[in-house]
Amino acid sequence: MHACIDLGSNSFHLLIGEWNKGRIKIVERCSDKVQLGEDVKSTGVISPGAFERGLACLARFKELMAEYPLENYWALGTNTFRVTDNAPEFIKAASAIGIDISVISGTQEAVLIYAGVITALPVSDVHRLVIDIGGGSTEIIIGSGHDRLLTESLDIGSVAWRDRFFPDAIADVKILKQQMEQGKTAACEVFDAVAPGMRKAGWTEIYASSGTVKMMSYVCEYHGYSSGVIQRKGLLELKDRLAEGIAAGEDILGVKESRRDLLLPGWCILMALMEVYGIESIRFSATALREGMLDFMVKNEKTMLAMERSGLPRVIETDS
Repeated sequence: MHACIDLGSNSFHLLIGEWNKGRIKIVERCSDKVQLGEDVKSTGVISPGAFERGLACLARFKELMAEYPLENYWALGTNTFRVTDNAPEFIKAASAIGIDISVISGTQEAVLIYAGVITALPVSDVHRLVIDIGGGSTEIIIGSGHDRLLTESLDIGSVAWRDRFFPDAIADVKILKQQMEQGKTAACEVFDAVAPGMRKAGWTEIYASSGTVKMMSYVCEYHGYSSGVIQRKGLLELKDRLAEGIAAGEDILGVKESRRDLLLPGWCILMALMEVYGIESIRFSATALREGMLDFMVKNEKTMLAMERSGLPRVIETDS
């Protein structure tokens, strides 16, 4: 039995699974909205509040992991750990709790995200575009089967865009719509940077993962659009309704209260991505980084050696 801990800029996730009759069986999954990446763009550090929330979450994960006969675990820090000055202090404090964290590069993160997304898809050689919109970074991969043709990690995410374009509660719909356009324009500039390489690689199918994508998928579905799919047309048509709902403090179908602050930043990023790359619809993928971590662990019997050969941080063996 193996455990994977995905330490994202918005949420921390724990996934526990085992290899059963040639397939991965998930036995436990949980997540906590830590928002470790709040204000990181302006301060360059993990805030005191986020620091404490993160450690409290890891303490709960540690207690839950103790309930299972784990062979090993893998805890990976993503964008916030890559860009903050006090990430080493957080890693040291987490180690004192009993969770050893390895920090992965954006490219390594993209590799594992792609592996996780394709675990839920039929085996195929078609070119697939895989996108993961995190709190601090967005990973873009184009692959065929298990081969990656293009791998990019971009400096854009839902928490970062919230802090930059929607830092305060605004009750003026006109201002909110202006902020949405500003956020979308800035996002277009980020996605434009890798557009030539993407167009050269090409793709047939498109999948996107993360909590932001899941939320936007639900919003589209609950407002009469296709289930499990984000449509560019739908996002455009929903723009005014979303701004009005946020301004009035109303409930918005498909949006949990805990993710409400990421709704408009998520709209900006997805709209920009679809506009720049000429995408009309994106299918939501429920599997992502943590499933990729678990897939890698269970399919490599000599995990430590496999990690070294792949340039990935090592898995930690437990005493179980």
